[in-house]
Amino acid sequence: MSPVHRTPQRTAPGDRALDPVAFALDRSSPVPLYYQLARQLEAAIERGVLVPGNLLGNEVDLSARLGLSRPTVRQAIQSLVDKGLLVRRRGVGTQVVHSQVRRPLELSSLYDDLESAGQGPTTRVLRNERIAAPADVAAALGLSEGAEVVVLERLRRTHGRPVAFLRNHLPASLLELGTDRLESTGLYRMLRSAGIVLHSARQSIGARAASAEEGALLEEPEGAALLTMRRTAYDDAGRPVEHGSHVYRASRYAFDFQLLVRS
Repeated sequence: MSPVHRTPQRTAPGDRALDPVAFALDRSSPVPLYYQLARQLEAAIERGVLVPGNLLGNEVDLSARLGLSRPTVRQAIQSLVDKGLLVRRRGVGTQVVHSQVRRPLELSSLYDDLESAGQGPTTRVLRNERIAAPADVAAALGLSEGAEVVVLERLRRTHGRPVAFLRNHLPASLLELGTDRLESTGLYRMLRSAGIVLHSARQSIGARAASAEEGALLEEPEGAALLTMRRTAYDDAGRPVEHGSHVYRASRYAFDFQLLVRS
């Protein structure tokens, strides 16, 4: 195994946010040092060791602390600036903006995924009412058009910043959905608590530009890139129990895929 160089824990001015981060840079590895540094900084952001607002200092400070050249540090920082995780501020230095949410493609709720990743999710319910099902919703839920359904609209945040706008429709007779509880936990968790066993889902993912209303909710300019997700979830009896239409900030959200070769 190649020797691992552990960076001395010197503290340069302005970089105290890095004190809890244990860097391990392998100088004998074929992996470029800038990439090693970038991945370790990104991991610290994803784990919540570095949080939005933390100042990392400028490139001179970071180079001195890590024993790396300024071009190496600059390249690592730029790669995370390009991902939207860091920002350079004149006269201040490099600052953590936010962590990007990486979500696996499986039948799980956004709330549960964010909570398990240490992202500190919060929810604001914008709408919770019973309506007559539009044609597309009725078809997705196996109901007659005009049947009564519950429509939920929620704004999901992490670290105080919006990440997704969620619209869900459920059969009105399925369960009671109190607003207070919706703001303290996830929808799928409420379904499970009611004895509803989720088994499978049909899901499609796309992208489009943000409307003015969506941009205002998600703190993005009108026309900014949004990821879209439509999902219909089924219980263990094959009954459709929930139809969701969600939009996510592309700058803060990504889906992770695992691809297998078909034999």
